[in-house]
Amino acid sequence: MWRWVTVNSRSDTIAVFGAGVMGRSITALALGRGVDVVLVDVSEDILQKARTEIAQQMRHGQFMGAFPDGQVAGTLTTTLSGTDAADAGVVIEAITEDASLKARIMAEISGMLPAGIPVITNTSGIPVAELAKSVRRPEDLAGAHFMNPAYLIEMVEVIRGPQTGDETMAAVRSALERLGKKTVVVRDAPGFVTSRLLHPMINEAVRIVAEGVASVESVDRLMHGCLGHPTGPLRTADLIGLDNLADALRLLAERTGNSTFEPCELLLEKVRRGDLGRKTGRGFYDYGKVLS
Repeated sequence: MWRWVTVNSRSDTIAVFGAGVMGRSITALALGRGVDVVLVDVSEDILQKARTEIAQQMRHGQFMGAFPDGQVAGTLTTTLSGTDAADAGVVIEAITEDASLKARIMAEISGMLPAGIPVITNTSGIPVAELAKSVRRPEDLAGAHFMNPAYLIEMVEVIRGPQTGDETMAAVRSALERLGKKTVVVRDAPGFVTSRLLHPMINEAVRIVAEGVASVESVDRLMHGCLGHPTGPLRTADLIGLDNLADALRLLAERTGNSTFEPCELLLEKVRRGDLGRKTGRGFYDYGKVLS
């Protein structure tokens, strides 16, 4: 459990809770834009790996022209204690897409912060209104669906919950603009817009492969060459993480009552085998050995 203290001053620092795939990507984005970051997790081993990967992502972002020329990188602080994040001007929760776990962590974050500090939940589909039940001040809570890698994809889907305040929305959009992001604000709903369109499409692509209609490579080539999808749905699935995709599809099915969103059997089989995509070295494609 993290340890908290309460403070009453804002800073330009962003606090990111969760040093997994998205937490690392968001951290690399902020550092590359010159913003100081406090990255919080419950595992020193995870934080150590995160520091290495974030440095690699920043080099990649620089190579790809994602950061302003001559920009001095922000300072990264990694910590096991929420105390070190208590003075942040913006807090981003980026833990795994588990509604009950997010709710518990959001309650702890909310209890630590003074009023008026924007709290952003990075979620691909859990309604903000659902998480708002766990926080002290729902008006300070908004959602943001960062795409991966966050430092390369220019747009962020911003979710306004039913109780999100005008000041919070303005602060969230300002923070994202500082990170070089364009924003589109949508109303709160399961899956919002991007996940509700993308995840079922990927699920259907997996079904096509399972039925033997086309190979993995053929599906992606057709979606890229005919329909302009940048990488193809199955390469995208590997980037998202097949376990994350399966969880998101289950959440969509539960919250919408639409059983067609349930993850298909081939996707579940890959998850059971531990073939989760790029992060494990194998998903629908083989990426070779993953370095620890």
